[in-house]
Formats: sequence, C-alpha cells, structure tokens
Amino acid sequence: MSENNTTKAAADAVPAQRGAAAAQPLLEVKGLTKHFPIMGGFPIKRKVGAVQAVDGVDLSVYPGESLGLVGESGCGKSTTGRLLTRLLEPTGGTISYRGQDITHANRKQLAPVRSEIQMIFQDPYASLNPRQTVGTIISGPMEINGINPPGGREKRVRELLETVGLNPEHYNRFPHEFSGGQRQRIGVARALALEPKLIVADEPVSALDVSIQAQVVNLLQELQRDMGIAFVFIAHDLAIVRHFSERVAVMYLGKIVEVADRDSLYNRPRHPYTHALLSAVPEADLDIERKERIRLFGDVPSPISPPSGCRFRTRCWKAQDVCATEEPPLVQIAGNREGHLTACHFPEEPSTEKRGEDIVLDPALASLEQVPGAATAPDTTPGTAKDAPDAS
Repeated sequence: MSENNTTKAAADAVPAQRGAAAAQPLLEVKGLTKHFPIMGGFPIKRKVGAVQAVDGVDLSVYPGESLGLVGESGCGKSTTGRLLTRLLEPTGGTISYRGQDITHANRKQLAPVRSEIQMIFQDPYASLNPRQTVGTIISGPMEINGINPPGGREKRVRELLETVGLNPEHYNRFPHEFSGGQRQRIGVARALALEPKLIVADEPVSALDVSIQAQVVNLLQELQRDMGIAFVFIAHDLAIVRHFSERVAVMYLGKIVEVADRDSLYNRPRHPYTHALLSAVPEADLDIERKERIRLFGDVPSPISPPSGCRFRTRCWKAQDVCATEEPPLVQIAGNREGHLTACHFPEEPSTEKRGEDIVLDPALASLEQVPGAATAPDTTPGTAKDAPDAS
C-alpha cells in the first residue's frame, strides 16, 4: 500500500456523521473467524480440512445505526450474523457487546445479553413452530426470560401484533394460516418482544414476493426510527440495502473488502469487487446512459482452499504478483472520506461512470456476445480465464 494510506483498523472507524455520544460501538468484532471442520477417514474419522466460512472479520455497530452486509451467496454473511448473536461458537477473534467480551461466554453469562440482541431469520416458513399459536411464539422469549409486562404477556403480544401491522385478534391462530409476509411480521414481533438494542436481520425479505418486500423493509425502518434499535441488515439486494442502511460492508469469501457510508460506497467505490457488484445492478430507466460493465469469470473459489493473498485476485482484472503474496489490509485510502475502508493493493478510481471499454474477463463470453473492443485479461495475469478454474 502507499505510504499516504492511513492504516486505520475497521473496528475503530467511526462514521463521520456520528457525534461524540455514539463514539463507543454497541457491538464490536475483531478478527472474527469461523471454520467448519471436514471429517473423513474410515473407520476412525478425523479432521481432513475446514470450510473457512468467516476468516478475520472486523466490524463495529453503533447505537441506533443500520449496518448493511452485502455479498454474493456463499460469502459468509449468514454465518457472520449467527456469530454476532452467538448462535454459533467462534473459532477465533473477539466479540464485544457494550465493552463486555462475549466471545466464549457460557449460557449463564450470556443470559443478560440475549434479551438485547435478537435475530430475524431468513425463511419465515421455517423459523416459526407450526405447532404453536402466534401468541405462544411471541410470548415465548418473555416466558424464558421471566418477563411479566404490565397487563400481562397476552396484552403485550397483542400490542406487538398491532405494531407490526397484524390484527391483535390473530393471537390464537397458527403460522400456516398466514402468508409469507405476515409470517415475517410475526418474526419481527418476536424479535421485538424483549425490547432489544440490536437486531440482526438475516435476509429478512429474500423469501418474500417483491410486492411484499417494500412493506417489510419500511416496517423495519419505522421500528428503528421509533425505538432506536441498531440493525445489522444482511442481504444480497443492493437496492434494498441502500434504502435501509446508513453504512454498508461488502463481503467476499469470508472477508470484508470494503466498508463505507452508503453514499460513498454506491457513488465512490474503491474495491474492484464492489465495482463489479454495482455494475451488475440493472437500470430501471432505459433512458439513463449505461454505466460501467464488468463481467467476472467463473465462480467464487472454494472456502475450503481459498486463494493466497487477496482472495479476489483470481477474478480481478487489476491483480499483480503482490496480490498473490500479500493480503491487503482493510485501511482508509488517501482521498476517501473518514470511515471509508478498502482492502486492495490497487484500488479502482472512485467512479462508476461508463468506461471507455467494457471489462469482460471471460474471452468465451466476450466472443459469444460479440462485444466490440471488450477488454479481456491476458493469460499471464493472475485472475484470468487461464488461472480461474484452478482456484475455483
């Protein structure tokens, strides 16, 4: 990296728009790692490898803010969310909530924290017990934590149902009597039952119809504004994340490659992978001039044996020898706004305007589409079509 780069750790970056009152993060993770062992052998099974689902993630969530976590399928977003809520045991790194280390806290030590960190799951059809009524599902967290609100739990459940836009008379109904959007609202009501300070929403609208997605997202925004709840919003829909989140972190193959406020990330991205993601977003208005077009080759490499150095180098058009030997740190690059962190040795220009020529790393794809003047990476450069199959 250049000597002008400010080596500022991601966990210590404070968004410029936040005041001194929010200087201390609500949740902070450093070097968070989760490896799932691969067992093999007969008759005695032994560990023969590991899936490096999350490998050295640094993140911070501040009180009342919404942090978006984006990336393509399989990059480790959902695993990160479950680690933040301690539904999974971390392999390494630290998780701090309000200054308290909860990385390897036992059940008794986590009891006071559980009520303040809740989760909304991705599939509204699988996250609700079909044998329990809505009233039992939502009042369950209160019963487990011994909470008896004024007026009783049933009154509180009916209030929560009304808060999320459902009829309080649905108290005695079962989940199969509701649509997908209504079931997700039940999941939101369950997460709100203990009045949490932080909610991790794991792709809460990806299983819903497009017509329902906006309703659920607007509901979550309204709840955040009214109750001051911090959100970690996990999604792969860049438009929804931009609408909901104040800050956005981009994840690739178990690592964070860029973190910035939404305006900086969407208008002035610096990491090549972020550029590729944004170039894939379709334009709704056909009259708008098409922006840059980047077509990567192949699939994401296997998390069992990720590439050395920069994990994106096998699909990157700017990769050089140093990318294979040195892992780029997540730092603030000179010229970026405060809190805009990028992990790249050769960051892109901060613009998503249309390039002079398209970047199509797959020669076969360029030939098939008959793209005139499309830029293809030479065979000797890391990240070309020649090297990519070996890394995937």
